[in-house]
Amino acid sequence: MPELPEVEVSRLGISPHLENQVIQTIIVRKRQLRWPIPEDIHQAEGLVITSIRRRAKYLLLDTSKGSIVLHLGMSGKLCVVDSDTEVKKHDHLDIVMQNGVCLRFNDARRFGSCLWQGRDEPTLSLLASLGPEPLTDEFDGARLFELSRSKSVAVKNFIMDNKIVVGVGNIYANESLFIAGIDPRKPANKVTKKRYVQLADIIKKVLASAIEQGGTTLKDFMQADGQPGYFAQQLLVYGRAGENCDACRSTIKSVTIGQRNTFYCETCQR
Repeated sequence: MPELPEVEVSRLGISPHLENQVIQTIIVRKRQLRWPIPEDIHQAEGLVITSIRRRAKYLLLDTSKGSIVLHLGMSGKLCVVDSDTEVKKHDHLDIVMQNGVCLRFNDARRFGSCLWQGRDEPTLSLLASLGPEPLTDEFDGARLFELSRSKSVAVKNFIMDNKIVVGVGNIYANESLFIAGIDPRKPANKVTKKRYVQLADIIKKVLASAIEQGGTTLKDFMQADGQPGYFAQQLLVYGRAGENCDACRSTIKSVTIGQRNTFYCETCQR
């Protein structure tokens, strides 16, 4: 599932080709994604895309009347192609510019979404309750510590809660907790403030590094096959159950926390 760095890389990849361009038409081939694509989406036709923003794992294509809100779901991909490029299986949505450039949304599993946020309408519920972005000053260890005092859930689940902080998905929660030396099973209210300060700083660095690595493949967004330029990951624990920990050579363990695979080192993480 694309996480925050992949979504940010997508934003960086498509923005130069779409910002300040006029939307000529929106072609919906499969309206039923995670939620039905609303007819209101066509309000964007004839309008300029003034900016492309990311909020959590959502991309917002802003116009004067409102924003097209995209989510990649489990398998969604965005690519920039010429409007006459052959349509492939699972190409469910085209946002076509007047200059012939097309933003194409492909989603084999159809867990992604495309919604409309009107400029003067109430904020969509899926955006209204989101916590701060992890790469901003609003997110820090003091906030994590304060909000964790009444939370007995596993610390991994705590930092993956979008009301606490957005965009810390499963891969980066595993990696950040390993670097911080915190057992992902540990109750959130048992982690000290000092360790939360360290963890918040590590989360920022891990996500920023992942985004930076993804930047080297942005040219791939222009390929007609639509494959995005996701970064090459050098993972320390995620997906490495049964392998030796690089730090101490102990065997990396795996357990399910909150219905998600969790990877950790019993020696390095306490």
